[in-house]
Amino acid sequence: MSLALQTFSTVSEASAALKAAGARYLGGGTFLVRDANEGDVSFSIFVRATDPSLSAIAMSGSEVRIGASATMAAVARHHDLGFLAKVANAIGAPAIRNMATVGGNLFAESPYGDFTVALLALDARVSVAEAGTPGVELPLGTFLAERDSFHAGKIVTAVTFEIPEKDEFRFLKVSRVKPRGVAVVSIAAVLKELKKLKPENKSEYLRLRAIDISTMTPPARAANADDRSASPATIRTSRRKAFRRFPMPDSCSRDPDIRRNRCRSRFRRRDRWRL
Repeated sequence: MSLALQTFSTVSEASAALKAAGARYLGGGTFLVRDANEGDVSFSIFVRATDPSLSAIAMSGSEVRIGASATMAAVARHHDLGFLAKVANAIGAPAIRNMATVGGNLFAESPYGDFTVALLALDARVSVAEAGTPGVELPLGTFLAERDSFHAGKIVTAVTFEIPEKDEFRFLKVSRVKPRGVAVVSIAAVLKELKKLKPENKSEYLRLRAIDISTMTPPARAANADDRSASPATIRTSRRKAFRRFPMPDSCSRDPDIRRNRCRSRFRRRDRWRL
């Protein structure tokens, strides 16, 4: 099977080229090129765009916009994204991180997609473009739910989110192979300090804003667990409500029950999830 590579200077041109039969968009290529090497004949054309904005990381006040073609290595070394360095560095070896892109990670199947878990916890928004139409921005959860249907054939151009305060963002990847094996489960959370507390609650500090787990079919998101007391009983209640909602599909790393139990046990270590 022969493969053709088509390169365009704009996203609009690349999006138009994707309408051809057998065309697939080429980002970092860590999944698509592997599929080609393994004999996938469902595509015959690689389409790529060289628009510089796709690789840019732009700061605007407390908000950051990461281009879909920005690599994990670029995110890890960016001086304003130090809180994401642990997430980016957890993805493969250096050679993979030099190729793997933020946009490509949104399409990773289980047990991959660790960066998407972090973006979900950060309430990221995804910018999507299609030829002949203005680009749209939508919540990441909505995009993931529609990724393989409504947004098929479109190009992700960027993700945008608010930068959390110092020490608010937490990430944990549990894997069987160290240091960078595939995830048994990945957890990300944003913990908010409660600035205005009732007088009787002055010793209460923790708010659990989100826990997101890499199920990637698409990723499940728990309802916000608002833990205003940080007491052991409330922590347990929030944890039960959260994990009850997580569909845990089978994966090559662990079966669903083992993944769910591992996730519970990790979250039970309260110090990791406190401000």
